[in-house]
Amino acid sequence: MNLLRKSLFPFSILYDVVTRVRNAAFDKQWLRQSQFDVPTIVIGNLITGGSGKTPMIAYLLHHFSDHFSLAVLSRGYKRKSSGFVLAKTASSIESLGDEPFMLFQKFPNVQFAVCKNRPHGIQGLLQKSPQLDAIFLDDGFQHRKLKSSFQILLTPYDRPWFRDCVLPAGNLRESARGKKRADLVVVTKCPESLSKKELEDYTNQLALDNHQKPFFTRIQYD
Repeated sequence: MNLLRKSLFPFSILYDVVTRVRNAAFDKQWLRQSQFDVPTIVIGNLITGGSGKTPMIAYLLHHFSDHFSLAVLSRGYKRKSSGFVLAKTASSIESLGDEPFMLFQKFPNVQFAVCKNRPHGIQGLLQKSPQLDAIFLDDGFQHRKLKSSFQILLTPYDRPWFRDCVLPAGNLRESARGKKRADLVVVTKCPESLSKKELEDYTNQLALDNHQKPFFTRIQYD
C-alpha cells in the first residue's frame, strides 16, 4: 500500500462501517429485496476493476445457452443510453456498453439488456420473454435490492480479498465478510500450473464456509 493510500485508511474505516450497516439491514430484512420466480444468477466480485466476469459469463453461456432460454442483465458500463435498454439488431456499443455488445454479437440466441436498476431490468426482460429459464446478472454482487437465487463470487488470483482492504485505501467494495453471501467462489486468472500445496494454501487463506466450493480457473485466448 503506497503512502497516499495509507493516508486514506481512516476513510476506509468509515466506508467499511457504512457498507456493513447496509448489508446488515438487508440481511435482517429491514430493507426490502425483490425476488423473482425465474432463477437469477449473479456473477460478481468484491474488488474494483477486472476480475474476469465477462469471460466467466461467456463460459456459462457457451455451455448452457443451447439448452436453455437465457438472458444477461448488465449495468452497461460507459454506455451513452439511460434506463432499460434491450439489445436489438440495431444496437451499438454506445447503447449497450462494450462488453454487453460483444457478448450480444457472440451469443445471438441469448437475450441481453442493460439497466442500472436490476429488479427493474429483470421485469423488463420478463415482459419481453416470460419463458426465460434463467437470468445471469453481470456484476450484481453488491446490488442487495435483488434477492438472487445463486451467487458466483470471482476473485483474481493475484489480487485476492485476503490481501486487500476496503476503499479508498484498498480496492474492496465491501468488507471481505461479504464473501459469506456467495454460493461458490471462482479464483480467476490463475497461473498455468499450481501445485496441490499451493491450491491448499490459497484455499485456506480464502477462509470459506463449508458449503462454499472454490474453483481455480485461467483464461486461454484464441
